[in-house]
Amino acid sequence: MKIIVAGDGKVGSMVAGQLSGEGHELTLIDKDPAALQPTIEHYDVMSLAGNCASMEVLRNAGVEEADLLIAATGVDEVNLLCCLTAHGMNPNLHTIARIRRPEYSETLYALRKQFALSLVVNPERQTAKEINRLLRYPAFLKREEFANGTVELIELRIDEESPICNQPLSKLSKILRCRMLVCCVVRDGQSFTPSGSFVLRSGDRIYATATAATITQLLKSLHIQTPRMRSVTICGGGSICDYLADLLIKEGVYVKIIEKDRERCEALADRHPEAFVVCGDLSSQDVLERERVVDCDAFVTATGNDELDVLLSIYANSCKVPQVITKLGRAENLSLISQLPVGRIVSPKELCSRTIARYVRAMSNGVDVASAVTIHFIAGGQAEAIEFVVDTATRYCGVPLKDIPLKKNVLIASISHDRTSEIPAGNSMYHVGDHLVIVTASDKVVQQLNDIFER
Repeated sequence: MKIIVAGDGKVGSMVAGQLSGEGHELTLIDKDPAALQPTIEHYDVMSLAGNCASMEVLRNAGVEEADLLIAATGVDEVNLLCCLTAHGMNPNLHTIARIRRPEYSETLYALRKQFALSLVVNPERQTAKEINRLLRYPAFLKREEFANGTVELIELRIDEESPICNQPLSKLSKILRCRMLVCCVVRDGQSFTPSGSFVLRSGDRIYATATAATITQLLKSLHIQTPRMRSVTICGGGSICDYLADLLIKEGVYVKIIEKDRERCEALADRHPEAFVVCGDLSSQDVLERERVVDCDAFVTATGNDELDVLLSIYANSCKVPQVITKLGRAENLSLISQLPVGRIVSPKELCSRTIARYVRAMSNGVDVASAVTIHFIAGGQAEAIEFVVDTATRYCGVPLKDIPLKKNVLIASISHDRTSEIPAGNSMYHVGDHLVIVTASDKVVQQLNDIFER
């Protein structure tokens, strides 16, 4: 497909890397020529310096022949005007706009067609929802849903006390008394697609699939308790804090917000009168000690400064805060920082890129973009979990998995038939209409289900 990406910031560069790696023809626009240079050096993309909302610039970028425009500049109004102008020049064009400001939510919901928007992504709102979901499921570093919620992909860190530490994967079902398939293991920053003889070690991060019906048993077998969350401290008063505070307060959670800027504190106090807003310098340990960080059930860092967020999370972890969540703006640091005691990590850029990649994948496959075709990046972007629907063109229907020639480092992680799902074994089979979750290394381009087969 021919795709135009307007804005070469954090989201734009990550989207460009993901989509160019999948073989799409990309043109990247940014008003700053210097901002384009790192991306064009790393990825096979065309570039154009200029105002992305200008008809002349869009015409030079080939908008009239393009299939999709992704507007991801740092200014909401520019993104909206870019999509509106581009769609006026090419009525068949799909458009995706990144919109961050909360006050535009109602407008875009009511006037989405008038603004010619196929999809709106809000990284800050997505991040807040992801953090809230992680807070509600503290046992998991990550938890993703597939097949209408009947299959879970979970991320866990193995420690010395875990009943599956120092155990081969072939013994997990017997130990856990339920079926869980380990699809990917990250050890010392490197990801592996393990075999049944692979032995788990303390410090490993595992990505595993299980049916939603077995999650309770899984938690019980892993000796994991889920205490109720009563209080959350949020460091940083930006948009993520705004969205997150709203979600937590509605659930009856006590929220404390620490922010340096007094004007921002006053705005947050007006919007969230139920929250306790503190004006203070988070780089000062005196502030953290005075606000009794040690007493909260969860500590979230979202200051906008990755280095400060990491330091704050390490401090909270040293204070034995039960839950620590770190927001990272630069996703390229994920693999390194995940080795530090910073709790669970969320990346707005990664969440936004995932949503856009799902839309593009659906377009490429000729699938209705509202259908259950899902993609999740795991292991710090080193692997992907992709959901496909089996159709009449899919090979090896009705053939046991043990007899199917899959490509190296490709795994069928779950099979869903109608309303039931299973974690597959060697004799499992899939049929037309089933949903399959595939886990594969991120360097393998899998755009359709038949791409996973060796022959």
